[in-house]
Amino acid sequence: MTASTPASVRTRPATTGLLGSVCVLLAATLWGTTGSAAALAPGVGPLAIGAAAMGIGGLLQAVAAGRSLRRHAAGLRARRGVLVLSAVMVAIYPLAFYSSMRLAGVAVGTVVSIGSAPAAAALIERVADGTPLSRRWALGAALGVGGVALLAAGHPGAAGTTASTGPSGGGYALGIALGLVAGLTYATYSWGAGTLMRSGVPTRTAMGAVFGLGGLALLPVLAVTGAPILASAGNLAVTGYLAVAPMCLGYVLFGLGLARVGASTATTLSLVEPAVAAVLATLLLGESLTAAGLLGIGLIVAGLVVTTTSGPPPGDPQPRGPRPRRRPKKSPARPSQRTRSDLKQVQGGLVSRAGHGPRTPPKEPSCRSWSRPPSAPRATTSSPMSTTSSRRSATPPTD
Repeated sequence: MTASTPASVRTRPATTGLLGSVCVLLAATLWGTTGSAAALAPGVGPLAIGAAAMGIGGLLQAVAAGRSLRRHAAGLRARRGVLVLSAVMVAIYPLAFYSSMRLAGVAVGTVVSIGSAPAAAALIERVADGTPLSRRWALGAALGVGGVALLAAGHPGAAGTTASTGPSGGGYALGIALGLVAGLTYATYSWGAGTLMRSGVPTRTAMGAVFGLGGLALLPVLAVTGAPILASAGNLAVTGYLAVAPMCLGYVLFGLGLARVGASTATTLSLVEPAVAAVLATLLLGESLTAAGLLGIGLIVAGLVVTTTSGPPPGDPQPRGPRPRRRPKKSPARPSQRTRSDLKQVQGGLVSRAGHGPRTPPKEPSCRSWSRPPSAPRATTSSPMSTTSSRRSATPPTD
């Protein structure tokens, strides 16, 4: 998503939610650099960039989690359906994401891909887990989605007038559609990785398994399209940065955050990525932001504040560790009670155990008496008076 509960799960919920939010925000900041970095290697196609970045980055995560993967192989096999689905989504995501940025522009492709993820994550959690979503989360998600919509509408790439957007009309529409596909796949593997973690699989193991399998699936694509990467040192440097920083380190941080907040919260917090992408596209690629774009960034920040206030939304499933065992309260010692067997041994007001019970004369003569020592003669009379006399003279047995 059993393993032992990590120490982070045993922390206070407020602290855990804040740490998870910070990790997701740092990961989203690194992801926001991918579009501008990929634009620095125009000779490499989007499929090659996506396959190299996610493929190499995913394999690095799998190598880092090698021992943990072997240790928790049984837990992964138990959830292999979720694991395979998440790995397929990991393989599709970079191909759709980088193609969207190449066709619709860096800022537009980024905001459409990430802006559509919260709604997709909410739908997945609602259908798969039956997770209710709070009003506060709905407000934060609405502000974020509205912000990315304004960013896309206010960016010059929306009109198809810049060179970075590629062909206008059909190419731009295809870029928007691929951005929606990227948002759906991103939300799906976020949900899958979170499900593995909440089922007891450690964070490093879950992320290494999901992205390692996804990276293996991307290797054939890289083998077919990756020749331009080796054509120049610049292309190789850009590809190396994308594989190590955003895709490896970024997803390690994202995994740490996803173990502490729900998938819907994580995808909403990741809306900071298009804001970072838009700013870098303006500074590095010469793209400009309009007033609507600036307003969109403001709405994204407001959505992040609403979402992260007072910890994660109540609707998100929270990881729960084992409850501490309570020691049973010691009850005061009760006086011993006579059992039925003890009461059956009462003969004429005398209890067979020495020192217990009152000595009262019997109502009727008893046929049984205290046993005598072997040397003592047995009483031969059967009259009541002789029986009583023999009982008084008899010595009770010692314990």
